[in-house]
Amino acid sequence: MIERRQVTQALAALLTAQTGKPVGLGRMPKADPPYYLLYSVDTAVSGAPFADDNEDISLVYQITSVSGPDPKVASSSGTLDQAEWLADRARQAILRRDPATGLWTAALEVSGAKVMCRELETEPGGTSDPTDGIISYVQRFRFDLTPA
Repeated sequence: MIERRQVTQALAALLTAQTGKPVGLGRMPKADPPYYLLYSVDTAVSGAPFADDNEDISLVYQITSVSGPDPKVASSSGTLDQAEWLADRARQAILRRDPATGLWTAALEVSGAKVMCRELETEPGGTSDPTDGIISYVQRFRFDLTPA
């Protein structure tokens, strides 16, 4: 059986390594913006996952890109431009493929599993909170894995 926890950790590591930005797992990281928030959203399995160690799993994660005020600049705020830049980096980190081989350029390493599919499931886009100058951008990605 593929453990979701391992996939979550691998995805957070991939996102951090490819973007250079901190990733909070379900909560704000100990860092000033910009950063990412990673949430586990949905899980689907094919068949009897507790009775068969060879079942595939489909996982959906939400990645929220967070732009915010610069703590070194008074009266600054997040910007949609920065939030979209972060979202672009996340999309590229997860979905970019090598044109020559067709392989993903950033490996999602999960012990005992092989990633069969990565796709952008939905992208609601940017939202803002004018009271605190935070701009966020939401994307959901689906990952299909099979036991290796």
